[in-house]
Amino acid sequence: MQTATGVTLDGRNLTIPGLLAIASGQAVTEVGPAALRLVEARHARLHDARERGAVYGANTGVGANRHEHTGDAGEHGLRLLRSHCAAVGPEEDDVTARAAMAVRLNQILSGGSGVSRRVAEALATALRDGAVPSLHPWGAIGTADLSALAELGLTLAGERPWRSGNGPVITIDSTDALPMISSSALTVATGVIALSQVDELIRASVVVAGLSFLALRGNPEAYHPAVHRARAHPGQVEVAAQLSALVAGCAPPVRIQDPFGLRVVPQVTAPAVHAARSLHDVLTAELNAAVENPLVTDDGVLHHGQFHTATLAAGLDAVRSAFLPVLSLSSARVGLLMRPDMTGLRAFLADGPAGSSGLMIGEYVVQDVLTEIRVGMQPTAAGTLTISLGLEEHASFATQGARSLRRMTRLAPTLLAAELVAAVRALRMAPGRLPEGSARDAFELAAKNLEPGFDDRPLGTDLDNAVTVLPALAALL
Repeated sequence: MQTATGVTLDGRNLTIPGLLAIASGQAVTEVGPAALRLVEARHARLHDARERGAVYGANTGVGANRHEHTGDAGEHGLRLLRSHCAAVGPEEDDVTARAAMAVRLNQILSGGSGVSRRVAEALATALRDGAVPSLHPWGAIGTADLSALAELGLTLAGERPWRSGNGPVITIDSTDALPMISSSALTVATGVIALSQVDELIRASVVVAGLSFLALRGNPEAYHPAVHRARAHPGQVEVAAQLSALVAGCAPPVRIQDPFGLRVVPQVTAPAVHAARSLHDVLTAELNAAVENPLVTDDGVLHHGQFHTATLAAGLDAVRSAFLPVLSLSSARVGLLMRPDMTGLRAFLADGPAGSSGLMIGEYVVQDVLTEIRVGMQPTAAGTLTISLGLEEHASFATQGARSLRRMTRLAPTLLAAELVAAVRALRMAPGRLPEGSARDAFELAAKNLEPGFDDRPLGTDLDNAVTVLPALAALL
């Protein structure tokens, strides 16, 4: 649960806004004492189970070595962490690393891991004190972020340095190591950060589409409530209502029926809205999940496959699949804004001497970015594998889905910015098309950040500035 000064982690009530507040350093992390007592009790239960028989990872090897009983129990934990720490790939940024730490801590506090209380307290201390580990992502396939969490475990053990801050150093024993890495905390953190960007970009895309509609003198009948009540898919009525409000008071349309780039915005945006909301629910469940193998419960220490993130993988694939058409429709509107038969203005919204190119290059930028996104659109859940001497013959690849969605959100703003630059320029050239209301507010927010001239010039600054406006436009809805 989130308070005015901090976010309390108890293993049950962490929200996506709460996690983002922790990750960005805007909230202080607090830990519920009842959750710590549960961690302590479940750790004792794991020790008891190990004394009575074989417990995977606590007194056995892991993977294909699961039938081998470990000898030196005191060193087994550190050996396990060292052997699973690949530490390769691009280093995660501070926000992602802090998010992963907070996810792992909250999952531990749900009481299923059997990890010692000192591990939970050390993670909480690091988050409160601003200590950030070096985390490298490669080595995960959607069944646990083994390599990155082993790196975190070795940092807590003092074998790897904290990248920033003075983090705690604790003892990691044989009952801490596997529970520490038996989680997809980094995958979940990456997915949460990506989803927060998708939510913002979807809202911004609706506002930008509204400005393009006005510039193109569209027909608002396409957004009439009666149209969308007739087939009310999730999110469609809502998006149509937002567009109706944005274009209210627009000039009389010049066409009885508009191109798809204007006419089907609610129908194309609605699946993305619905998929994002579904993924929000999946990720919220993951934040508060006990998925460690084995799972320490009141019914005993249970070996299972709960770590498999098939539902998360499907949700991530669904958002990517539904968000791409939103972006491709934006690219279609950029093309419409270049056409004098659609705008009533010069080709490419050019001004000045004959042959001026105006925003011609903007179309190339849009298609370049859109293609970069499209080439990474294979569903990650379509993959398969066989590893660990054939013991593990399936994986969800949710990790790759989360990374792909985050890359998509890093590329998409430039695409939407190109449409925004064109729409603002067209409305500057034909200011009478802009009614009073929220659309004018959106226009003025954007216009004050974009160069007012129409002369041929490099567009990079305009595009970069337009990207910075998108969060403010999203906030209008």
